[in-house]
Amino acid sequence: MNRDIREVIREEPWVRRRLLALLRRDGPLSVPDLAAASGFPADEVMVWVAGLRKYGQVTEAPASGDPRYAAVERP
Repeated sequence: MNRDIREVIREEPWVRRRLLALLRRDGPLSVPDLAAASGFPADEVMVWVAGLRKYGQVTEAPASGDPRYAAVERP
């Protein structure tokens, strides 16, 4: 990450909502696709996706090639 970690953490709620909205709207996406759609650097998107996956908000979707991630729908 090229930005200060405090800046990245401060943006966490907004970034999380943005990435989940993109996944809900566009379906399963790879990290490069999410980075392009969100405008965030791919290395930051990878960190956010790892966190979202760890806490059960996204799951890896079946795909050939790059792993794709899908939002987990909660009741």
